[in-house]
Amino acid sequence: MSSLVEYDDSDSETEGIPNCGLPSNVHAENPAGLVIPCVVSRPHSWKKDSSSKVSQLSSVDLPGNPVERKEHVAKFTERSLPYRSHFNPMTVAGTSDIRNHGSYMQKRPSLDDSNSETAVKPYIPKRRKQEQMSSVEDGGGASNQTSVSTADISQNIFRVSDYLGPYLPVKYTSTEIPQKVVFMMNEHAAPVNRVQWNPLRQYSHLLLSASMDTTIKIWDAVDSGKCLKTLSHHCQAARDAQWSSCGHKILSGGFDSTLYLTDVETGKQIYKSKTDFKVSVVRFQPQDLNVFLCGGFSPELKAWDIRMEKAIHTYKAAVQQHFEILFLPGGNEFLSTTDSVSRDSADRTIIAWDFGTTAKISNQIFHERYTCPSLASHPKESVFIAQTNGNYIALFSNQRPYKMNKKKRFEGHKVEGFAVQCEFSPDGSLIVTGSSEGKVFFYNYHTSKLLRSIPGDDSACVSVTFHPVLPSLLASSYWDGNIRVWQ
Repeated sequence: MSSLVEYDDSDSETEGIPNCGLPSNVHAENPAGLVIPCVVSRPHSWKKDSSSKVSQLSSVDLPGNPVERKEHVAKFTERSLPYRSHFNPMTVAGTSDIRNHGSYMQKRPSLDDSNSETAVKPYIPKRRKQEQMSSVEDGGGASNQTSVSTADISQNIFRVSDYLGPYLPVKYTSTEIPQKVVFMMNEHAAPVNRVQWNPLRQYSHLLLSASMDTTIKIWDAVDSGKCLKTLSHHCQAARDAQWSSCGHKILSGGFDSTLYLTDVETGKQIYKSKTDFKVSVVRFQPQDLNVFLCGGFSPELKAWDIRMEKAIHTYKAAVQQHFEILFLPGGNEFLSTTDSVSRDSADRTIIAWDFGTTAKISNQIFHERYTCPSLASHPKESVFIAQTNGNYIALFSNQRPYKMNKKKRFEGHKVEGFAVQCEFSPDGSLIVTGSSEGKVFFYNYHTSKLLRSIPGDDSACVSVTFHPVLPSLLASSYWDGNIRVWQ
């Protein structure tokens, strides 16, 4: 027997060795009559007496008396006794946790061991605990299943897209006109008023859509084209919605005269407010994400602060309805479009406001007799465009006095009373717009020439938006409730 370590300790020190349940009748495998104890190493908590002498023996001569042989066996380390393979102490009850570390360890309770008070339980965030408690109070098992499924879905929502990942570290170069439909998404049952990509690059596979069927949906519009979550807070048409700049919240307003700020991860309402008019447009204030503007079927625009839960500013104009709101760079000024037209001019069609003082800066910006359902700002230059019901897009300076460029306009598409949106490409080289005939039109910003149109169906295309990362990806929504992703 090789490398046996003998401890010259007192008998009291051997009382701490656990009983491993080995059978006492092992003489068939041990002709010497040796009773084999459980193989354990000295735990770190045992302290050897300083008077103990340890001797490393290359061989041991056992006494001839069987009784003396039994008393001669003391403590063994795991490596001190060569057991046979069919008599392995690892298989004996109580020793299954003596493994590679060479020390006796208490068995870690299983996660499935519900009877154990010391079972290791997974960490649950405080917010989720509160949700589970509230769901139990509200109605038991069905609510619990809903909260769990919501957690699973949110985990899938906020991930980095497999397709998008390689493009994230690459700088956006030039926009390409898409060629074909990648996804056709048709889960909405009514016109889709607005689509918008998530503004965070790592989450820009997410596309929101606001529909007249009262719902707001979040889609994976890059990898699968599937709906990941549906928000059903509104009881009437969801007229407009917008991602927050952090990419985790959605602001929405609808014909139920209600404003909602929703946490996408949990699906819970962060803020809710009732207005005295039907809401048709909502926009975050760029400098303060706790503040937003809303307008609709009212002569007033209102600024709300979610921390104070009330309107902090009111902007009054002699009009009946506001169509669109656009904050100018810096966020101190914004533009609104209205339904006010006169016989020969469109006084107050586009109004410039001072956000802080609520004063009108100018209402003599657009002098043609067409309403403007959509506005968009250039990503690099100090200009903005306005979609008009005269079937063209007008170009303006965003510096006072907001002069219109009469030498350049973008025409060739039809609007015909629909709230058709337009937008610049991320690099500012292209202008894209929907149309009442269902086509998507692309214009060269510098030459104002029509480059291409991609066909749709007979339903009006009312919202279009370029992807912020992928240079040839575009989403469009239609009056028949369909959403198309082009590439």
